[in-house]
Amino acid sequence: MKTPLLLLTGALLTLAAPFTQAANSSITYAAQPGAGQGKHLVFVSGDEEYRSEEGLPMLAKILSQRHGFRCTVLFSLGEDGTIDPNNQKSLSQPEALDTADGIVMLARFRNWPEETFGRFDAARKRGVPIVALRTSTHAFRVSEGAFKGYSQFGKDVLGEGWVSHWGKHAFEATRGLIEPGAENEPILRGVKDVFGPTDVYEAHPPQDARILLRGQVLKGMNPNDPPAAYVKKRATDKAEQDVNTPMMPVAWTRTVPNEGGKPNRVFCTTMGAATDLESADLRRLVVNAVYWGLELQVPSAADVTYVDPFYPLPYGFKKFRQGVTPDDHALGRSLPQITPGSQK
Repeated sequence: MKTPLLLLTGALLTLAAPFTQAANSSITYAAQPGAGQGKHLVFVSGDEEYRSEEGLPMLAKILSQRHGFRCTVLFSLGEDGTIDPNNQKSLSQPEALDTADGIVMLARFRNWPEETFGRFDAARKRGVPIVALRTSTHAFRVSEGAFKGYSQFGKDVLGEGWVSHWGKHAFEATRGLIEPGAENEPILRGVKDVFGPTDVYEAHPPQDARILLRGQVLKGMNPNDPPAAYVKKRATDKAEQDVNTPMMPVAWTRTVPNEGGKPNRVFCTTMGAATDLESADLRRLVVNAVYWGLELQVPSAADVTYVDPFYPLPYGFKKFRQGVTPDDHALGRSLPQITPGSQK
């Protein structure tokens, strides 16, 4: 027979059970007053290398708290509910895409379930603007089913797919230089000094793309390193050229028709790793791209100050933080600074 104390304890646990909150599978930041009031941005993270699971929540905090957008960040999750960028079939809470007014994404070789693809596809066909970073040029790899055409999403929608590393990966950083003639583009307001420790990608956007920045390949990994100078063969036509003559495009815009009848305003940059986004002017370029995509007045100098401290891990495969949940990206919280190599 149970004692009164055990009965009481059991009753209290039973009462408490319905109020136990499960961990969230995504994170939403409510909008503060600002130009984006009434607009919902959905951030699609999911890449194994460039720490989109760290960089996109930081951007979402800025856009919600500094610019007035409601922002939802979706993640690739493991079976235990923690963030697992290696799970190419996962996108948490894809139904958030049903109310997206704009999409900000950094994805690589995702192969989602058809229901998830269907929601993304419906948003694209509604004509939502798309702001795409780094490996989004090769966001999807789908070999069968109704959405296998999304393997060409980079080329068909963004304007370029995966071609090659143009700078030496992890040895030659990128200096973003404004394309001559693009200086007065609204999307470049307040953008002067763009640097990122990722390398330049080979990229050849189509004629309908408006090139905004070109990527100067540097000799090293520091902002003050000089430009590299050597001859390299392009992957596309095998022709040789100096690595910086001409420089490869690293940011551009285009407007793309779709089957839904309303075109997508597209911004693509082959920069955008979490460590690239330590560059304030790269953050400003991405924020400006959101305004441009939604046809809002681009600020003269958008506020891109971090909302919470930001300590991104260096890029690399199998180097993501272990045991992190979407709730760990809540307002008022930041992921701790970690010495590279200190994780098991």
